[in-house]
Amino acid sequence: MTEMVDQTAFRGALGRFASGVTVVTTVLDGIDHAMTASAFCSVSLDPPLVLVCSHKSSRFHDAVLDSGVWGVSILAEEGTAASAWFAHRGRPLETQFDTIAHRRGDAGVILLDQSLAWLECTTDSVVDGGDHTILIGAVTGAGVRDDLDDPLLYYRSHYGTIVRSPDSEKTIEVDDA
Repeated sequence: MTEMVDQTAFRGALGRFASGVTVVTTVLDGIDHAMTASAFCSVSLDPPLVLVCSHKSSRFHDAVLDSGVWGVSILAEEGTAASAWFAHRGRPLETQFDTIAHRRGDAGVILLDQSLAWLECTTDSVVDGGDHTILIGAVTGAGVRDDLDDPLLYYRSHYGTIVRSPDSEKTIEVDDA
């Protein structure tokens, strides 16, 4: 039997994990769908796979399951307003991209211009994840912008960006003891 976890503590612990911010898009029957997601990560380099989690009650959820193709825009700091907009439930589908600079990728999905990088994916597998569905995508296209280098981050329900340190995992000496 699973012991119940205090939901306030659980949400508080997860909120203390800083993450990047993405907008994930799909198109179904000529209608574009989008959602803001921080539950995104790489899965494999060979083959190139990523995952994103979609809440089962969102209208994006059913659209992406039915379409099988999706785009991921990894937002730059300048994408804060877009992130907030696509996190807002109930926005009108037909006009949701009217004030957001974007383009269509080769797979036909929208990719946001305020992105550091973008990926285009086809659904490789779907895994039940409680109140979310975990979509694992085979990456069919990728690109980066070299003129931007300030990622949009999310931490404890607030947006932020990074403060760069001269240290990295390659520059810090580790005691092998």
